[in-house]
Amino acid sequence: MEDILNWRRVDATITTSGQPSEAQLAALKGAGIEAVINLGPHDNNGALPDEPETLKALGLLYIYIPVDFEAPTDADIAAFCDALDGLGSKPVHVHCIYNARVSAFFYRYALEGRGGDLDEAFARMDSIWRPGGVWASFISKPEDAELPNRYARLDY
Repeated sequence: MEDILNWRRVDATITTSGQPSEAQLAALKGAGIEAVINLGPHDNNGALPDEPETLKALGLLYIYIPVDFEAPTDADIAAFCDALDGLGSKPVHVHCIYNARVSAFFYRYALEGRGGDLDEAFARMDSIWRPGGVWASFISKPEDAELPNRYARLDY
């Protein structure tokens, strides 16, 4: 799965990434994934033309929570937490376009005590990006709110 953009393993049942291709979604199913949560809007550059239909054909549960990159909300994180918690131990892959939204959501999920280790969630996020602006506020890092988003291997 490492060939999927910014693929990361959270634990035994959760993986994350940027946008997988149709072939990569099929490979995820072959690896035991049963559900996919997508935080990237369908109209984003790089999104699949019909991801819901692709996943339906694969027999995978699809949960779509489109998060506006310029304005993530508390309602978005609540929907994410409810979806993730509702899946229980079902193997799930969570993606957006780059794994920026997703890694920030998992960091906040851990920060709020919903699950996962906070230091590990931060390390995963930091291996992809360092949120600035609205995302810094979203993850409770107001000291970085005046900074731009910075991306691993590009900005640091």
